[in-house]
Amino acid sequence: MSATAQASSSQDFTHRYLPTFGKRVHRLGLAGNYGIDEAGLGAALERGLNYIFWTPRQGRLTRVLREALKRDRERFVLCAGPSFGWFPGQVRRGAERALKVLGTDYLDLYQLYWLSRMSAWTEGTVEELQKLKQEGKVRALGVSIHDRPRAGKLAEDSPLDLLMIRYNAAHPGAERDIFPHLEKRKPALVAYTATDWRRLLKRPRGWEGRVPTAGDCYRFCLTNPHVDVVLTGPASLAQLDENLAALERGPLSSEELEWMRRFGQVVHG
Repeated sequence: MSATAQASSSQDFTHRYLPTFGKRVHRLGLAGNYGIDEAGLGAALERGLNYIFWTPRQGRLTRVLREALKRDRERFVLCAGPSFGWFPGQVRRGAERALKVLGTDYLDLYQLYWLSRMSAWTEGTVEELQKLKQEGKVRALGVSIHDRPRAGKLAEDSPLDLLMIRYNAAHPGAERDIFPHLEKRKPALVAYTATDWRRLLKRPRGWEGRVPTAGDCYRFCLTNPHVDVVLTGPASLAQLDENLAALERGPLSSEELEWMRRFGQVVHG
């Protein structure tokens, strides 16, 4: 492959245009609740990360993000949700609080968190989500969900624009339960827990081969064409730079995929 072709392949791998938002996004989404400081968060935005997963507890990210939104709101895909979404009132208050705290007129994505554990998919909550979208306060609707069969059904038939799911080398079940159901409506898909809460970064008993890096875990997720974005929660600027450098290598080769899957099976088993 020529240097030009390699650069083109890497660019296609690290970025993707998402019709859900009408924006080109960096495929490494930023979560700011794992220790990175304000300078590191600012550097992440300067390095091009523009899919931002925000919660009210991310105080450092809030301060950095407010300033960035003032400068160029349209560059970012801003994602938020209610702390709990069991009732319509909680859903609305969560959206209005996020708008006020972040100083913005709209959220690109508003999502219910951990469906059935922290929120409910009921006639009332769904109606409230749709009202917020009709009012222009949110532009797309999503959920995070661990129940893969249910996620597959929501992918096929629901008003959802995006699903946020667990997907990694130790838990690849979405390939069977969710990905085949995306074709009908084509909702966007965000993966999280790419490192399986760091379990994929540690050598399991009996494993003698190479142990993956966090960058390998992100590349595993993004090599699957169904995954649009994978969330990262770097603890430092150095970790962020390592992850970005890994993505520049492009998708995993067939040999790397086989290695990651074998390692994931050992970790899971």
